Amino acid sequence: MAEPGAYLLVVDDNKVNRLLLARSLEIQGHRVACAQNGRVALEMLRAAAAPDASSGAFDLLLLDMEMPEMDGFQVLEHLTADHALRDLPVIVTSSLEGIANVVRCIELGAEDYLSKPVNPVLLRARIGASLEKKRLRDQQAALVRRFATSEVAQDMQQSGFALGGRRVQGSVMFSDIRGFTAMVESQPPEETIELLNTYYTLMFDAISGHGGVVNQMIGDGLMAISARRCRCPITPAARCARRRK
Repeated sequence: MAEPGAYLLVVDDNKVNRLLLARSLEIQGHRVACAQNGRVALEMLRAAAAPDASSGAFDLLLLDMEMPEMDGFQVLEHLTADHALRDLPVIVTSSLEGIANVVRCIELGAEDYLSKPVNPVLLRARIGASLEKKRLRDQQAALVRRFATSEVAQDMQQSGFALGGRRVQGSVMFSDIRGFTAMVESQPPEETIELLNTYYTLMFDAISGHGGVVNQMIGDGLMAISARRCRCPITPAARCARRRK
């Protein structure tokens, strides 16, 4: 299970319910913020997701359904349409009865649906499971951002991750230092290290500046890839190589 210490948002129009639930979650080791309706909750979620937010983004949302101004169903619809918030785990806590309401919440992206009064032991287990799923999704997204170009990473985050892949246009560049072996044999090791450091600094700058990412490095050899589509016959990799000549 995920470790405690997550940042949770509790949304409920009943002040007593908010305070009791928030206190229970704080005892478990979580940081908790509260909102009295869906409109305020969305404002808080978007503000926390901003890059310059000091508090950091929320890790999980505990959402009531029946609220003034904007109910829980509307909040779920907004979250689904927002690429920055669509992967936020949501656990619905509601007194609404009927399987149709449960199904609607799940179809709108909720991780789970718990009927009020919520069993605290069950709630703790569901929160732990949801946070663990989020941790794995975050790790997956971080790996994609690390090993793929920004265009590919953004496309996969928006369209979702799936096995099998799909065909896309891309560019591959292989580069090395001409006469490197002879050069190494004729100069001190310190000069070789300085040469490689300068070479890689210049190459990384040129490759990233053309939308590429370095895939492999072996000695003076370097492999870079780019998924940027080009209408002209000169690919980003070729332009990058020409710049370094």
